Amino acid sequence: MIALSDYLMLGAILFSLSIAGIFLNRKNIIIILMCVELMLLAVNMNFIAFSRFLDDSAGQVFVFFILTVAAAEAAIGLAILIVVFRNRRTINVADLDTLKG
Repeated sequence: MIALSDYLMLGAILFSLSIAGIFLNRKNIIIILMCVELMLLAVNMNFIAFSRFLDDSAGQVFVFFILTVAAAEAAIGLAILIVVFRNRRTINVADLDTLKG
């Protein structure tokens, strides 16, 4: 049987990889969005592990809410990314530092 600590360590590794991906690659918005999604999935895995080992379904309910927010974030983020690409012809974060009204 897999112990709770195994799930928590895997969640911590995924969370650390996503934070490293955000800090190491600050050039591409798509990779930053994917790292944020990976971070949310690592948190979801921890919620499910605690929910399973504590025999409480509250963690699984939180996962549904987090997945809903993550789906909305991905849809809105990609829509904004498409609009920015159409206007600027780039998705490089360094080129998107100025805001114009």
